[in-house]
Amino acid sequence: MSIQLRTAAYGLALLLGASSALPVQAQESGPVSVKVNMARILRISAPANTVIIGNPKVADVTIQDPQTLVLTGKSYGQTNMIVLDSRGKAIADTMIEVVQAQADIVTVYMGAARTTLACSPVCQPTIMLGDDPSFSANTAASSSVAGGQ
Repeated sequence: MSIQLRTAAYGLALLLGASSALPVQAQESGPVSVKVNMARILRISAPANTVIIGNPKVADVTIQDPQTLVLTGKSYGQTNMIVLDSRGKAIADTMIEVVQAQADIVTVYMGAARTTLACSPVCQPTIMLGDDPSFSANTAASSSVAGGQ
């Protein structure tokens, strides 16, 4: 096999591998979505050396291994993520969208105070961004007591 044919085959393999991994350009495939307080695994087609998040208050990402990233939603909103290889070349540049989990969540408003319950199958208090601070503190304290910490 000639070197040109091998190079073309390698390039095609990389291109096809990228289609099922992290989008290279956000405009072509839309934002990557993750729920707030949840993590999502992203597989990329080339080894990552550096990952940059535009607004680290919205999302966080860690490199699990060179081709596996763990994206965590921290706050509602959108930001961008840029993945660089060891030479500083961009592997991916995409939008990240952090959304609220809708299924099995009940939000209760008591005046200005908001509380959230996870109801699957029984309703239990859960901490969500925007909840009343005293409710969140009580929920966190009760979960640490239940966990034996």
